[in-house]
Amino acid sequence: MIGIIDYGMGNLYSVSKALERLDYDYFISSEPSELRKAKGYILPGVGSFKDAMEQLNETNLTAFIKEEVESGKPLLGICLGMQLLFEESDENGKTTGLGFLKGRVELLPGVTPEGEAYKVPHMGWNSLHMHVNSPLLAGIEEGHVYFVHSYYVKTDDQDVLLATSSYDVAVPAVVGKENVFGTQFHPEKSSEIGMKILQNYANFVEGRG
Repeated sequence: MIGIIDYGMGNLYSVSKALERLDYDYFISSEPSELRKAKGYILPGVGSFKDAMEQLNETNLTAFIKEEVESGKPLLGICLGMQLLFEESDENGKTTGLGFLKGRVELLPGVTPEGEAYKVPHMGWNSLHMHVNSPLLAGIEEGHVYFVHSYYVKTDDQDVLLATSSYDVAVPAVVGKENVFGTQFHPEKSSEIGMKILQNYANFVEGRG
């Protein structure tokens, strides 16, 4: 069973409906005592990195998430939830993240090296370029997924880059290390590929149980 972490800034409806379509058991909660019953977690997110971390800290969910991940339980961050997995962000001032993965979150440049402007946010369908074999990407070779974001992750740790997309810069699209995973795009809105990723994650959770 997957626990969807409710900290007031996630698209809980679309994620929960996707798990229902997969016929996978889940529940939504903001209470660590209740969430602890789950085998693994999904951390969705919409909005500002700074606001999200303030919410997680104020509700004692930061310490809970770190404790559960360190115990070996899987965690999947989606969109802003993926960015929160990293060390820090520049959005609305420097803010410390959960720190499971090395890297920082920065604003998409919006300008090419040649000085040509391009649209920010990055919104719409974009292709995935696979880098590293991962349980999260099992059975997926190529395809398009749905993005909505203005900030992206910059990391020197190439091992955590499972897949990228190109939006003038290389955008980390799928990241992962051990039992921690993240997607910058919304798998619940990404048709068959997105559903396959969620199914793979559910299978990974069950395999750890």
